[in-house]
Amino acid sequence: MRRELGAAGAIAAAGLAWGWFEAGAVRLERLDVPVPGLAPELDGLRIAHLSDFHLGVPSRGGVAVRRAVDWVEAIRPDLTAISGDLVSRPRGEPILRELLPRLPRCYAVLGNHDLAESRDPFAVPTPLEDLSPATLLKDESATVVLRGKTVQIVGVDPLTFGLRQSRPETLADPDADLRVLLCHFPDVIEQLPDGAFHLVLAGHLHAGQIVVPLPRRRLRLSHLREPHVHGLYTGPPAVLHVSAGLGTTFVPFRFFARPEATDLVLRAA
Repeated sequence: MRRELGAAGAIAAAGLAWGWFEAGAVRLERLDVPVPGLAPELDGLRIAHLSDFHLGVPSRGGVAVRRAVDWVEAIRPDLTAISGDLVSRPRGEPILRELLPRLPRCYAVLGNHDLAESRDPFAVPTPLEDLSPATLLKDESATVVLRGKTVQIVGVDPLTFGLRQSRPETLADPDADLRVLLCHFPDVIEQLPDGAFHLVLAGHLHAGQIVVPLPRRRLRLSHLREPHVHGLYTGPPAVLHVSAGLGTTFVPFRFFARPEATDLVLRAA
């Protein structure tokens, strides 16, 4: 019995050590994204998608965030988009403000952890208003001209979204050549009319964070019923990319759900 208990303890310790390591083992990827209706001039436009920093809590997620920022600064995308959950506790705000100036042409939205609207007992609300030089969008839009074409970025406020009061499609400019929606929650895609946006960027679900690999599928121990957990989803009403994010919540571990930052390369489809 003692031997079996020792073996079980060793396995548990090894699992925890791996989960701690994986929480900082960020995956940096480039992904081609076919976008129906994309203007030929915008073919090859690059958007760096980051999400779920959760700065301010003890976790190797902070290592993942810094590595992702180093990478984005080096590859110089046309736009940087952050889809929420920037900080989990106020002590993460100085780190956030140190990193944001390094991200080129950055637009961001907040997530539920920024407001401490979460079951996570470690989350503390952090008032974030001005994120200059990044642009924080709270049920607002911004327009930039790239390659001679207008690109509109609309951001959803997590507070109004949670109250079911958010209507981002009313902010969409039908004359914009590319319309991008930033929302922390992937299920925003289920509320949008066809064609309001070309591309939707979300996070929130951490690709499950704790995942059990099974022979024919991956069992995500959280968000079991979510239809859009991680990756690229094409089809109406828009193309959706859900980031695995960079930080952690509840526990400082990731299992088979590595943190990631993605260089999205838009392609005319």
